[in-house]
Amino acid sequence: MPRYAAIDIGSNSLRMEAAEVTPGAPIKILASDRQVTRLGESVFRTGRVSQDAMALVCRVLAGMAQQYRKLDVIGVRAVATSAIRDASNQSEFLARASEAIAAPVEIVSGQEESRLIHLGVQSRWPHPQKNVLIIDVGGGSAEIILSERGRLKEAVSKPLGAVRLTESFLKTDPPAAVELHRMTEYIEEKLDAAFRRIGTRRGQRAIATSGTASAVVSAIHKVSGSKVDQADRLRASTAQIRTLYEELCVRSLEGRRKITGIGPRRAEIIVPGTAVLLSFLQNLKMPALYYSAAGLRDGIIADLVQRGVGRELSELDRDQRRTVEGMARRYGVAVPHARQVAHMASRLFTSLHSLHGLPPHNGKLLEAAAYLHDVGHFVSESRHHKHSYYLVANSDMPGFTTRERELIANLCRYHRKALPMLDHTNLLTLTGEERRSLTLLIPLLRIADNLDRSHDERIDSLECAVRDGQVVLTVKSKSDIDLEQWAVERTAQTFREVYGREIVLSRAR
Repeated sequence: MPRYAAIDIGSNSLRMEAAEVTPGAPIKILASDRQVTRLGESVFRTGRVSQDAMALVCRVLAGMAQQYRKLDVIGVRAVATSAIRDASNQSEFLARASEAIAAPVEIVSGQEESRLIHLGVQSRWPHPQKNVLIIDVGGGSAEIILSERGRLKEAVSKPLGAVRLTESFLKTDPPAAVELHRMTEYIEEKLDAAFRRIGTRRGQRAIATSGTASAVVSAIHKVSGSKVDQADRLRASTAQIRTLYEELCVRSLEGRRKITGIGPRRAEIIVPGTAVLLSFLQNLKMPALYYSAAGLRDGIIADLVQRGVGRELSELDRDQRRTVEGMARRYGVAVPHARQVAHMASRLFTSLHSLHGLPPHNGKLLEAAAYLHDVGHFVSESRHHKHSYYLVANSDMPGFTTRERELIANLCRYHRKALPMLDHTNLLTLTGEERRSLTLLIPLLRIADNLDRSHDERIDSLECAVRDGQVVLTVKSKSDIDLEQWAVERTAQTFREVYGREIVLSRAR
């Protein structure tokens, strides 16, 4: 399945996540990293990112990029939030950060940040039947989001980040009463404006994300830092958060660091972060909040998936498609059938990536073979698969390398009849890795071809899922597909030999 990476350049920390996405299943986290950089400190103090902070961030970014590059991700999005939105030298920062990861870094608005946070929460913990209020207290800003039955209805970004508030209000340790009072008044003022924007609608559940919420919920439930994953979806009542806040306010930094669940760096900014959460709950008269480990990174990955970023790596480009369609027409292939088989083959390649694990470019070769597997009929009906191999292997195919053309020809050769054997001369020029790819792609081409056995494009859509050791193909069709069902059942043996799994075709109701 496709793999993506997300980088969140926050005011307090940098976060990276790389994940593999399988349709209909939870995302699989392949790599995750978080480094506290306090990027926002210099910005909120001077209006600029300091050179030291910029150098630190770029070093961390370069290390994160090394992690996800090893995973063959096909799409990356890196975003900077509140601190860089405010920085007067943001252009210099973006240039250096983009160079560090060899990919564009963009500044997202508060609205876009909210959209991505909402998308991340809904992707990890959907609430399709509830109205939910989400608050994300970051280092530079707090995003407040109203979600109605899974849809974002309103979002407001306010300068209520824990690093920003610490720099602006808290100068003594423990904080002085006057500092806390001024900070609370400021928080109330900003939240009041946010609630006027959202209106009088109330959520049935409050969900908090990001590091502050994690620390607060962990402290209340005594979840240590090494077990922070256990804090996901835990509940903390407003009364419990109020008690914790009162304790935090009278403790020194060293005292705050001793509280289970609050890390040594988080202890430096936990007081204002907790104050924002408490004011949020009290103003809305909410009895409690739930912590969600999902956040901006999860939203970025969900967004990359929705937009199909990187899909072009496994699909023919316009010139390549023109080449194979033109060749199919030249040899009398019914192009509607070829397109249908190509569509089914691409769907199978993407959906079954967790089984075959092939690099994305193999999907292009499979799609090209789907267009060309029947060209051998131009020579003879008998042994047409062998004639297809000869025609493709010896044709000029602009847009494809010689190696690619040879693999496509071999896929056409094995779209029916026997599987590859060691004494087949057409395999002699292939490397061991190419033979492995060929073996894994052959069953997919055969299934795709048989899903249009009638050549009438009877199947409207195809969904694939791996469940209980089986590959389940669910099709939608308004026509009789008995012939397709029979043909796929005959192909099941080949699939089982290669993948060691049964394949089942079912019809959606």
